[in-house]
Amino acid sequence: MSTQKTRVWFITGASTGLGRSLAEAVLAKGDKVVATARKEETVADLEKKYPGQAKAVRLDVTDLAQVKTSVQAAVDAFVRIDVVVNNAGYGLVGTVEEVSDTQIRHQFETNLFGLLNVTREVLPRLREQKSGHILNITSMGGQVSFPGFGMYHGTKYAVEGISESLAQEVAGLGIKVTIVEPGGFKTDFGTRSLVRGERIAAYQPVYDMLAQAFGSAIFGDPARAAQGIIKAVEADAPPLRLALGADALHGIRAKFESELEEYKRWEPVSVDMAFDDPAEGVLDIKTLLG
Repeated sequence: MSTQKTRVWFITGASTGLGRSLAEAVLAKGDKVVATARKEETVADLEKKYPGQAKAVRLDVTDLAQVKTSVQAAVDAFVRIDVVVNNAGYGLVGTVEEVSDTQIRHQFETNLFGLLNVTREVLPRLREQKSGHILNITSMGGQVSFPGFGMYHGTKYAVEGISESLAQEVAGLGIKVTIVEPGGFKTDFGTRSLVRGERIAAYQPVYDMLAQAFGSAIFGDPARAAQGIIKAVEADAPPLRLALGADALHGIRAKFESELEEYKRWEPVSVDMAFDDPAEGVLDIKTLLG
């Protein structure tokens, strides 16, 4: 395990849910936290309880000016940033036809572009200090899709792909990346923070199926999720992906097994795509990449 004694964590969406549980767990173990939220007063109690150890900062991740000032506030308070947790986000339920243009754009602005705003702002500082760990909170919904959550899945799948590339880009710069994929946890994701599209009667069977599938679900403890994230950060070789919850792990595993089976079934069609003359398939990759 790492021998570093104290880390500085920058956590977005720290007012409730997993972000709040993580901030509290990190502070309890003696690390420092910059707890951000759209309403600073919702995290001010952390700074009051842990003076000199916690810093409450207002941050709407869709506002570039606030992103810049919040990162600067973190550096002013604690000199450095060691762990960046991109947790801010929310759910949007509605079929592809039901959700509005405004709802779609706001979902992507928050869950995807907001995450990129923060990541791109902290990267120069992490490069300069030649260390850091970026944790992007996606979901088992970044790997497994359910009807009625297409836009939410779209943001999380995008974060997964970008994070995978980012991990390779910064591997030689002392920076680590972990994609955190929680399953169902007892937070306000499915209540206060969930946005809904306008219902179309034809899709009622979709919602009936979702209600039946998830009606008896047992949700996980956010405090345990926080401890799992801390373990990943403290590991000498942290994972690229960390599923949290048995439902997440089993669901992702089943999805992969199903996909592999289908790829194998269609393998004869997939591989029969080459030119008859191999020379016709030659491409100058170096020229393409500039």
